[in-house]
Amino acid sequence: MSSRPLAVIVLAAGKGTRMQSDLHKVLHPLGGRPMLLHLLHSAAALEPQRTVVVTGAGREQVDAALAASGATTVLQAEQLGTGHAVRQAEAALAGFVGDVLILYGDVPLVTAATMRRMLDRLHADDGPATVVLGFRPTDPAAYGRVIATPEGRIERMVEYKDASPEERAVTLCNSGLMAARSEELFTLLGQIGNANAAGEYYLPDIVMLAERPSAVIETDAHEVAGVNSRAELALVEGAWQLGRRADAMAAGVTLTAPDTVWFAHDTVLGRDVTIEPNVVFGPGVRVADGAIIRAFSHLEGATIGERCEVGPYARLRPGAVLERKAKVGNFVEVKQSTLSEGAKASHLTYLGDAEIGAGANIGAGTITCNYDGFFKHRTSIGAGAFIGSNSALVAPVTIGAGAIVAAGSVITANVEPDALALVRPQQTSKQGWAARFRATMTARKSK
Repeated sequence: MSSRPLAVIVLAAGKGTRMQSDLHKVLHPLGGRPMLLHLLHSAAALEPQRTVVVTGAGREQVDAALAASGATTVLQAEQLGTGHAVRQAEAALAGFVGDVLILYGDVPLVTAATMRRMLDRLHADDGPATVVLGFRPTDPAAYGRVIATPEGRIERMVEYKDASPEERAVTLCNSGLMAARSEELFTLLGQIGNANAAGEYYLPDIVMLAERPSAVIETDAHEVAGVNSRAELALVEGAWQLGRRADAMAAGVTLTAPDTVWFAHDTVLGRDVTIEPNVVFGPGVRVADGAIIRAFSHLEGATIGERCEVGPYARLRPGAVLERKAKVGNFVEVKQSTLSEGAKASHLTYLGDAEIGAGANIGAGTITCNYDGFFKHRTSIGAGAFIGSNSALVAPVTIGAGAIVAAGSVITANVEPDALALVRPQQTSKQGWAARFRATMTARKSK
């Protein structure tokens, strides 16, 4: 790969009207992260010196999303074509000398490896003026065509609207992605005209304006799939998930029903993790070696330690931490809480804003009452404590190590270590009362 500095230009000025959304098209999520940020993450692997995003309608949303990225945004006030869009980045790249990659914010699956291949081809011995990324879709539809020799030298490029029937029969299509040298790019852009069927300034026209031939390299169609509608977004998401599942299994993760598991962009899984059907990972989940995530569980912002067990039907919300061999069972919800080593909440429980000590056992139906309508409060449960079923722990409250809370208790004060807390009225029994009650009610009903 060339050692020349790199600049990345991302075109993101399209209105995205087919998305039928108030959210800017390039900010719709892929793997739980906006498409645009997904693409910029891939490009960041090439360590660009400058990144410029060309915006248009809805630029305020894009600017906000990029606030922490270090990217510069420029405005394309009028939509006059891709060539015009790239020219808007010229001022932002003033003084820059190096290579330029042109990407599209709604084409998020392009990998860093493919970007590197484009730059490598740009600096091959024959020194092409530009490098175009081509692909061969199942249905070429209205894509622009690339007419090239078997060696990849471009003879001409033509937009579908301007193509002849013979040119439309060519299956090699233009993805729009391009690599060029900054010393030539903007000079060539200044020479293109708009004498075409759409009256626009086409970026591909620079290929034929350059004094030297350009080259095309190819990639799979799925990698350059664009998103212009909700249906296309679903297809791109599906393709990304398919690859992510394959990566997980290759790294030693068991997926018992791969097509039903959905990952986020930053999901981290250890070796020998088992994931059962219909599990959804939101952003920010880390799962250590040997853990089991059972069916129909939803995890987000959670950390799961070695050999933990989660689910089925569990929900781990942000701030949930399960240390080694902890267990969260069916219909248990955990938020901003830590279960220390070996702690268990096996079923029908809510643990919010809590610290659960090692080996503690939380009975079915237990609730940490952490919210008083205005503020959140914490519950602390000591190591080895036992919380009986259907108990309510009204925070702030501390249950000491080894303490036992009897079933059905409402705990409003701290419980000493190794103590028994019993908060319920004494049971009474009235002999024959039920029979007399039924007889009375039956008589009333028959009248």
